[in-house]
Amino acid sequence: MDRNKRLLWGLFTWYLILSGWTAYGPVDREFWAIASILPVCLVVGLIAVHRWLPLSPLSYVLITAFLSLHTIGVHYTYAQVPLGAWVDQALHLGRNHFDRVVHFSFGFLLAYPMEEAFRLLAHARGWVLYYLPVMTVLGLSGLWEIIESWVASAVHPELGVTYLGSQGDIWDAQKDMAAALYGAILCVTVLAIVRMRRRYQPMLQAEPAVSN
Repeated sequence: MDRNKRLLWGLFTWYLILSGWTAYGPVDREFWAIASILPVCLVVGLIAVHRWLPLSPLSYVLITAFLSLHTIGVHYTYAQVPLGAWVDQALHLGRNHFDRVVHFSFGFLLAYPMEEAFRLLAHARGWVLYYLPVMTVLGLSGLWEIIESWVASAVHPELGVTYLGSQGDIWDAQKDMAAALYGAILCVTVLAIVRMRRRYQPMLQAEPAVSN
């Protein structure tokens, strides 16, 4: 088994173990079940298209990192994640910001796998290659907020409030979308800078030294 396959099996095993832990005694069983549907669909989809659309090892690591954060969040419900509560108490933030971190991570960690998919599938090049992931993150963030509102209106009120996780902030949905947008912009900016340095570094090294 080559290194890439070992990595993929390791990431998959990690996600299964983490999912098994979060499935045991979650704070809200119904919330955990609803919030776990889309991540499971994503994992199944990645496995199904792996031979047809093999992403880079880095992309799979980033996707697993995001899924791990999300899985921890749904175990506790985002508003009750201990780490977020500890940071709130230490810094007096007024709310548990773990959900905001995950929304930011959605943009920052998944923009590169999206960029890679657009590059491989649509052969996107130039500025479009950086524009499409950002817009996709923003669109999916908006779709997620819509799905949350549907779930909140379809289930009993107590679970609806838990699922939304707004913690009393009337602008929570907009701030979540903005956090994902900022994460995606930061990701593509870092990616563009790294590629620019790689492109111009050989040229700088090839320049003859200027004699005094």
